[in-house]
Amino acid sequence: MSALTVLAPPGEFGAPTPDELFNLPPIIAGVEWFTKPVLVALLSSVLVIGVCWAAFASPKLVPRGVQNVVELGYMFVRDQVARPFLGKDADRWMGLLVSIFFLVLVWNVMGVIPVIQFPVASHIAFPIVLAVTIYILKIYLGIKHQGGLGYFKNMMFPPGLPKPIYFLLAPIEFLSNMIIAPFTHAVRLFANMFAGHMLLAFFSMVGFWFLFEKLTPLGAPIGIVGVVMTILLTGLEMFIQYLQAFLFAMLAAMYIGGSLHPDH
Repeated sequence: MSALTVLAPPGEFGAPTPDELFNLPPIIAGVEWFTKPVLVALLSSVLVIGVCWAAFASPKLVPRGVQNVVELGYMFVRDQVARPFLGKDADRWMGLLVSIFFLVLVWNVMGVIPVIQFPVASHIAFPIVLAVTIYILKIYLGIKHQGGLGYFKNMMFPPGLPKPIYFLLAPIEFLSNMIIAPFTHAVRLFANMFAGHMLLAFFSMVGFWFLFEKLTPLGAPIGIVGVVMTILLTGLEMFIQYLQAFLFAMLAAMYIGGSLHPDH
């Protein structure tokens, strides 16, 4: 970063900071909660509902257009997310899992859409809401299907192990399932989107600054590197956006499946 500052006129170039990128002012004066991330999250929800409605409001026997695209997504979630973890119960939970997958995917993709350029999941509040919802559902289903004592017994004391092992294993399993799992469920998505947005913002600013704002013979090659890196990172970021949506939905299915079908 110091090298870039040297190549630019003194004291003029500065890398974007998290405060500048994520602490955005309210869109409507006086309505502090209504910021760009909230607006983009709402638009994403409307988009997902609209696309799904257009695809399945009047489904055709031979899918075409939007229905064909959404059915491909549905079958992907069914075959790669729901059935491996939920088995015969997969169809019952497809509505939730498809909604989670498409919502998180659209949230993420908003980070590379021109003009919008903000991944909703890079604000920790949004992944936390989804993760906590799955966490509550997981505990509710576990107690409902296994009983209160049975749920914690199956979680902390898996059968077939020497009894002394449980002194070490039981607290680890409790900590892992009740605290670490929901925490990592939210933070994994947030951290990837946060870091990706920071990198894209940095390299795009480098390209813009050294090629357009302050073009100099020494700075031009740096600007070209910034543009090339922005293009490459955008492609990588789109793959990560899809991957994180898949992993978030997969973990939701795994947690639900673990509550419905405990290991014995």
